[in-house]
Amino acid sequence: MKKIYLWIIICGLLYGCGANKSLITVDKTPIIASLDLINIDEDRVKVEINPGAFISDIVTFKIPKTIPGTYSTDDYGKYVEGLMAIDYKGNGLKVNRLDDNTWNIENGKNLDKITYLVNDTYDTENEVGDAVFSPAGTNILKGENFMLNLHGFIGYFNDYKEVPYTILVYKPTELIATTSLPMEQNRKPDPSWDSFIAQRYFEVIDNPILYARPNKETFQINDIKVSISVFSPNETYKASDLKERMEEMMSAQKKFLGDIDSTKEYNILLYLSQLNDDDAQGFGALEHHTSTVVVLPESMSRERLEQAMIDVVSHEFFHIVTPLNIHSKEVQYFDFNDPEMSSHLWMYEGTTEYFANLFQIHQGLITEEEFYERLMRKVANSKGYDDAMSFTVMSKNILEEPFASNYPNVYEKGALINFALDILIREKSKGQKGVLWLMKELSKKYGKDVPFDDEVLIDEIVNLTYPEVREFFNTHVIGATPIDYMAYFAKVGLANTRLKEKTGYFLNGDIPFIDVDTTYGNNIFVRNGISLNSFFNDLGIQGGDIIKTINGMTITLESIRPIISQSFAWTPETEIEMEILRDGEVLQVKGLVGSPTVEVAKIIPVEGISEDFTELRRTWLKG
Repeated sequence: MKKIYLWIIICGLLYGCGANKSLITVDKTPIIASLDLINIDEDRVKVEINPGAFISDIVTFKIPKTIPGTYSTDDYGKYVEGLMAIDYKGNGLKVNRLDDNTWNIENGKNLDKITYLVNDTYDTENEVGDAVFSPAGTNILKGENFMLNLHGFIGYFNDYKEVPYTILVYKPTELIATTSLPMEQNRKPDPSWDSFIAQRYFEVIDNPILYARPNKETFQINDIKVSISVFSPNETYKASDLKERMEEMMSAQKKFLGDIDSTKEYNILLYLSQLNDDDAQGFGALEHHTSTVVVLPESMSRERLEQAMIDVVSHEFFHIVTPLNIHSKEVQYFDFNDPEMSSHLWMYEGTTEYFANLFQIHQGLITEEEFYERLMRKVANSKGYDDAMSFTVMSKNILEEPFASNYPNVYEKGALINFALDILIREKSKGQKGVLWLMKELSKKYGKDVPFDDEVLIDEIVNLTYPEVREFFNTHVIGATPIDYMAYFAKVGLANTRLKEKTGYFLNGDIPFIDVDTTYGNNIFVRNGISLNSFFNDLGIQGGDIIKTINGMTITLESIRPIISQSFAWTPETEIEMEILRDGEVLQVKGLVGSPTVEVAKIIPVEGISEDFTELRRTWLKG
């Protein structure tokens, strides 16, 4: 009771009563958003939004439908319940819910505040067909953890996205916050509540907050302060377990970037899932300008966790180049409920993913062979998507089909577009310039506060480079002609050969040959668009086949797991019988499992070529 009373007193002293507030219009004072992380109501957080006075009769309040970086429609308003609008006398105002994310409030001139309850998304990922991607989602675990991706908790008033916000968080004293949001300076520290400030609504949703017990490490990369905070529910991992590898990696990234310097602080918020039915299921990361949310399984070995962190955090950190420093007006003035998308995912995600691999060879973290293997893996993966689709058209329409289902290709073909562009610019500049140079030049012209016009970016790039770059974009990025990647490898004295490599029966390392379709009863199917191993090929099994039974056992998501485990002990003489469903027809296949191999493309140096090729390759790989 004492803490609750103190909370009320503080809010009253800082922000006054509703009657006085009516003298200050909403555009003249910060919107106060309060989150109560103590008094959790059936796994829901109570939120109060306290704006200045409105001069209109109808006030529209919105929770985001889409946020930057996800390129998907997630309708975060679906997780909001019991929204009430209160007038200055404490009476309710009439509220009309227009859709999942929009509420109209009548008699808006009398509006004092809005209150509502928010459910978290992690609890529902197994229930919802189109679940929110976990790093963009929210978690409410009373007294233990709160993953506050604030777009899931705090909304905005129509036409007032540029108004400052003060965010008050009433929280358990034993939990600490990790975020890039600045603390309000004119208050005394208090362990029972935090006060953050944001200059506009975009800064609210661009700065997630992780509340957890202290498990945090900080290190300095030149003039960038980096923090990593970990929530490990079973205390399996500490931030100190990851600090050394993260510091090594990010130091290498900063050396690669050189004089690109757009942030003084970067926070890594790592949530480790127990994989329960009510826990996060979607693994990866979501970028923000000065932080990233990472979600991975707690059950991973330390070696695999470290490698996963290197792969995902290196990508997210490079977003400080784009879109932080280089972005269009569509990104700068993002409409969270009716977004107009940019045409340049080839840059926002493609350049970022390319850099996340290039810097590792540039800084000696991987070998040339490993780097070429990564590129060729992307070539193979990109063929699983529509390779004859304009990348700019896809990007502009990424929230709609058939473009939405091709979104993962931004990490495959998007990176390869940058690979080819890099080689082209290197060739024309005799090794002196490349995509990194190009990004630095664009950063000088624009920067985080100056967006470009979407339709002029490619013109700007051509003006900085060569006429051949115009042809490349017209043909392969704006146009729909697939890229001949081998022609670009040849420019740096590399050629393609094919070799056989050993695989598992159902897995090639960490990459599965099978997947699960949750749309129709968790069917297990053989993946399309990838090279299958000899195990499937020799049995006559094709991509898209649904596996109904193996040796008489009905195959489900639960039953396939022990079979995969057993397969590691199979010998080449092990017999197998499978029932598959192909195009509505049930087929029986049987035979020996054999020793599975897969044919892979390998990139190797060409013997006896001129020094011009090897020197161009050296400048490409080492700068």
